[in-house]
Amino acid sequence: MLELRPNCECCDRDLPPDADAFICTFECTWCGDCARERFGGTCPNCGGNLAPRPVRPAHLLAANPPSTDRVLKADCLAAHPRR
Repeated sequence: MLELRPNCECCDRDLPPDADAFICTFECTWCGDCARERFGGTCPNCGGNLAPRPVRPAHLLAANPPSTDRVLKADCLAAHPRR
């Protein structure tokens, strides 16, 4: 099951379960703005493609909550300015 990480690893924007978010096969998680405007659809961590993160239906969130562990790449904003 996907972790549904709570934030963008680059800009630290909160990403609720129904957010415009993207993931790679390693579940690196990015907001839509960073995925499109900073990375052009390619994960900066692994080089794989980014795909829209699936939305977990609201009625399943209580039994299958999203992760609360935040992941942040400290140098991401400097290393990847907006295009």
